[in-house]
Amino acid sequence: MELQSLKNRFSIIGNTPSLNHALNTAEQVAATDLTVLIVGESGVGKEVFSQIIHSLSARKHNPFIAVNCGAIPEGTIDSELFGHEKGSFTGAVDSRKGYFETVNGGTIFLDEIGEMPLGTQARLLRVLETGEFIRVGSSKVQKTDVRVIAATNRELMEFTQKGKFREDLYYRLNTVPIRVPSLRDRKEDIPLLFRKFVVDFAEKYKTKPIFLDEEARNLLTTYTWPGNVRELKNIAEQISVLSKTDHINAQVMAGFLPEASKHNMPMVTSGTPVGEFANEREILYKLFFDMKKDVNELKKMFFEILQNPSIAGQSGNFSREAILNDLKEDIIPANIQNNNIPTQASVPNHLPAVQINTNQPLIIDNDVQSHFEVDESLNIMDKEKELILKALKKHRGRRKDASTDLGISERTLYRKIKEYDIEE
Repeated sequence: MELQSLKNRFSIIGNTPSLNHALNTAEQVAATDLTVLIVGESGVGKEVFSQIIHSLSARKHNPFIAVNCGAIPEGTIDSELFGHEKGSFTGAVDSRKGYFETVNGGTIFLDEIGEMPLGTQARLLRVLETGEFIRVGSSKVQKTDVRVIAATNRELMEFTQKGKFREDLYYRLNTVPIRVPSLRDRKEDIPLLFRKFVVDFAEKYKTKPIFLDEEARNLLTTYTWPGNVRELKNIAEQISVLSKTDHINAQVMAGFLPEASKHNMPMVTSGTPVGEFANEREILYKLFFDMKKDVNELKKMFFEILQNPSIAGQSGNFSREAILNDLKEDIIPANIQNNNIPTQASVPNHLPAVQINTNQPLIIDNDVQSHFEVDESLNIMDKEKELILKALKKHRGRRKDASTDLGISERTLYRKIKEYDIEE
């Protein structure tokens, strides 16, 4: 099936490469009976991908059921999945078929698979390997022919290392992985999705579709969307119903975004294009490096004044206490000073009071100079490339392990390797 036809059939909006790759993988694997693990944050639409796989498979005319493993109590999940016999536990007044029995020949979608108890994981592994299961309270082995599609918003590899998820089950589920991108990794798709939602809600509530000005659109794309597509749809519905005007500016848009998230949103200035930073972590790194660069410049300027008093433009008495106060005012933000947070300036304790007088030679202790050396370049791109090279070398080119060590997704690591032209 053509990719655009697939999107139209399942109402999928967007054209980012990562989304297209996930859809192509789902279409290719649908014709097989391979187990699929769909990975993505909450709200990205993982269940839609399971429906795509089932609808394009040979099982499409057989049952499909979605089960949220995190919503079923631990004491009853075995009964829900595999069934139970009468009297097998308190409250079991009748025998009951489980999902693997009722969906025989079809597809079962196990959402939030990372929340499944370890005992149930062992039962599931047996179903995947042999197609066999046993009802709770029974000794009779039964057969089933069910395709399993699992999904998680957790990193299951980390769970296996902590003993919270069976490693053998992880590799059995991960036969074909599909990673659904988050909304903040699909910034160019956000206006398209928002437009689709507001048009749908306008038809539903018999109102005019709303329109965003450029500033409101920029605010929409720079917001982090922790709830992904689900959150975007909710915001679109709120604005469609509650807004008193159909032309939305940035001020109106900001009123519908959660307060906590707005306070944590990075400021985008005219000199910083939207999308320059991949995530909030890079923004913080850039901020810290810029602050350190400013401190180094202050150190360098101060040392030059000590070497050449005429730069100061006037004679005066600069004591150690005055220098500390000046540096404190320049380096430490006023809000931190007001909170009485203890700080330590970068001036050494043994720095003597210096008399600056143009008629008298200036003597500088050589030890003082060593404390004001300017640090090496802290360009964030250079440091990021250096870290990627170290991680790849450490894990002998294994990108999956390197991305885990770096704390980024495997897709992001691929992009960075291509961006920095790194040869492995």
